[in-house]
Amino acid sequence: MAPEEPRSGARAVDRAIQVLSCFEGDPELSVSELAHLVDLPVSTVHRLAQALVRGRLLEQDTTTDRYRIGHGLASLARPALDRLGLDSAAPHLYALAAGIRITVSVSVAQGRDAVTVFQARPPVYFCSHQVPRARRPLRASAAGHALLAFSPFTTIAEEHASRQDARPVRTEGLRSELERVRRTGFATELVATDDPIRALAIPIVGADKRVRGALAVQARSARLDADLVRNVLPAMRITAGRIAPLFQSTGGATDSTAELESR
Repeated sequence: MAPEEPRSGARAVDRAIQVLSCFEGDPELSVSELAHLVDLPVSTVHRLAQALVRGRLLEQDTTTDRYRIGHGLASLARPALDRLGLDSAAPHLYALAAGIRITVSVSVAQGRDAVTVFQARPPVYFCSHQVPRARRPLRASAAGHALLAFSPFTTIAEEHASRQDARPVRTEGLRSELERVRRTGFATELVATDDPIRALAIPIVGADKRVRGALAVQARSARLDADLVRNVLPAMRITAGRIAPLFQSTGGATDSTAELESR
């Protein structure tokens, strides 16, 4: 582990952010696990975690001493959720999650990535396979493809579909995949792990025909098979239609073609 460094206000804030970032996906972590993830001494991480507990950004289980996200973060996030319209959309998203028994997530485009900004978990049948990563490349994820296929920045992505460092897709490259998404109205992705995961995403389109975000679900591919995909798609489309007037995305693909080519 890295040695202890002199304390400073800026360094403490940076380290606190590192600690909080370990909780993407809402796990419960011990202080030693946190120290390993952020590569800092246990004493340093314990001091930071306790400060975050006092600020209600983390909670500590009194039985196991493990840490988890605190309610204070929800309070801080509420204004941002309200600006996005997700505060009003949340009841619809939770109803969808309960109805299909799979976690529902909403993503927006930020630069070259699809960023998860909201999750609604079902009261039953929840498992960790249903939790998406907080940030995924637009051209390498189901949510990203749903955002790209119906967005004005699709051309930028298609121009770079043949780049050597671009991740391959199941068909004939990103251009073919986006054409399929436009034709069918949904994007799918098979995440290769020891227990493969399938993701499914559709666009959230406003009255002005602009894409506001992507509505997505994911689960073990053994569960989210072709039959279940067909069954959950109608409910997802109904919900996307209901929340579209409430949803105000502030994201977008901000990279110009020149910027993309230089990377």
